[in-house]
Amino acid sequence: MQLDIYQVDAFAEKLFGGNPAAVVPLQDWLPNERMLQIAMENNLSETAFFVPTDHGFHLRWFTPVREVRLCGHATLATAHVLYQHLNYQKASITFSTLSGPLIVEHINNNYIMNFPTDQAKTIAPNRILLDALHLDDQFGAIFEGTDDYLVVFDTQEEVQNLQPIFSKLAQLDKRGVIVTAPGETVDFVSRCFYPKLNILEDPVTGSAHTLLGPYWSNRLQKDSLTALQLSKRVGRLKVDLLEARIKISGKAITYMKGLIFL
Repeated sequence: MQLDIYQVDAFAEKLFGGNPAAVVPLQDWLPNERMLQIAMENNLSETAFFVPTDHGFHLRWFTPVREVRLCGHATLATAHVLYQHLNYQKASITFSTLSGPLIVEHINNNYIMNFPTDQAKTIAPNRILLDALHLDDQFGAIFEGTDDYLVVFDTQEEVQNLQPIFSKLAQLDKRGVIVTAPGETVDFVSRCFYPKLNILEDPVTGSAHTLLGPYWSNRLQKDSLTALQLSKRVGRLKVDLLEARIKISGKAITYMKGLIFL
């Protein structure tokens, strides 16, 4: 068996920026174990697999260690493959996923993803989390969402200079940790750490912005926001709040197309 595979830099305007994702189009699902093996072999933060349905596509995402319920950059990468390489012609794509229906539009060379929002809930300081981020007991701006912890700093410089203890972050009960602060040239900045998934720092994390977007929208009292994820590859995003949904916009560029031999 041979399968096409694409590698796409998502949330990027040029190569070697944003977050790379692999995309594998399928006609029928492979066994879960085989999809996980492919994701392990790719050794990227996410590999997306999709099959056609009557009303769009069923989309799934795998890290090198397990399947996840939501991934933004690999969804954007999948839409890019459909529009740029597989001659998809409709104005929008509906993906059926573990997080429900996700809609992606392609407008003026931007991919606009429509995702459900997540809400940040204030929690008591967590000893492991405080130690992992070198914070004292008085640090109070700690929240949690469905998948991740959210830690809010005062300045962009603090987020840029943070050096987490990843072995401690891996002990936490949630998927990972998002750190954020007001931006110097954008509304907010962030970094995202997922050592439990063998991803020490994710370059650009669309799903994290389903939590970041509502938090900063409420704090800044604005529904349209610009964002910068401060990884080495850097990612630029635009988010727009729509009640219980959020639109996350970005560009993508293809790095590679190949064949998988099974």
